[in-house]
Amino acid sequence: MSTTLLTGLARTTRPQIALRRFLALDAVVTGVNGLAYLAASGPLGRLLGVDAGLLLGLGPLLAVYGAGVGALALRPGPPRLAVQAVVEINLAWAAVSLFALALWLTPTAAGAVWILLQALVVAGFAVLQWSALRAVGVARS
Repeated sequence: MSTTLLTGLARTTRPQIALRRFLALDAVVTGVNGLAYLAASGPLGRLLGVDAGLLLGLGPLLAVYGAGVGALALRPGPPRLAVQAVVEINLAWAAVSLFALALWLTPTAAGAVWILLQALVVAGFAVLQWSALRAVGVARS
């Protein structure tokens, strides 16, 4: 993800807008990833060296989660607890991905890079969302 894109998304005097933008970006990336796993679990499984059944199982989970995060992003004032849950789920996903890579999965080189990058992107979403949520709280004070 480019810093130019993130800077553009965060550029606003209203932290609530930045929060909603970061949630929306998370929703799109997660939803597209889930749909790709659903539509192409076989080819992606072979490319990544990950069981196609695992991808097929993760696909609907990611698609539904992405839709939920997207619904949250559409709200003018996303509830703090819901955003905190998204941040915590994203951090858990990143941690589980890294543990799975280190202890369980035996992916191809492309798969190892993919798993590491998606963990970093998801952790990055969590950091951006948490920072924006904190800024919203400061702006309300």
